[in-house]
Parts: sequence; structure tokens; C-alpha cells
Amino acid sequence: MPEYVQVGEVQSFEEHIRKRLREHLNNAADDLATGGATDYADYRFRVGVIQGLAIAEREILDLIEIARKAES
Repeated sequence: MPEYVQVGEVQSFEEHIRKRLREHLNNAADDLATGGATDYADYRFRVGVIQGLAIAEREILDLIEIARKAES
């Protein structure tokens, strides 16, 4: 069982994906901010990862909102 899922903890898909994306985004940003990049190419790669995670998070949040509006 992955370490981020605790026994007895039930999350909706929405909660789970939002939490995991945010964790990945925060970890990548923290790593970059604390000098994790080894050179400029690595820096650019890491910035791209952060940008991709931010785009994915925004798209998922938008889809969740659309689905909620459709339900009501």
C-alpha cells in the first residue's frame, strides 16, 4: 500500500488527486528553492515539471467545478 494512503482513510478521487498534485508541486518547488538544481539544464527541467503540475492541477480543479455545476 502506498505510504500516502492510511488504513481506514477513505478519500474521494477528487480529494486524493488534489492532495497528491499539491504535494508533488510543493515538493518540486521546495526542492528548486533550496538549490536542488545541479545546473541550468536541470533548473529548466525542474521549472517545467512545476509548470506542468500547476497546469494539471488547474485543469482538474476546473473539471471538478464544471461537474459540480452540472450536478446542481
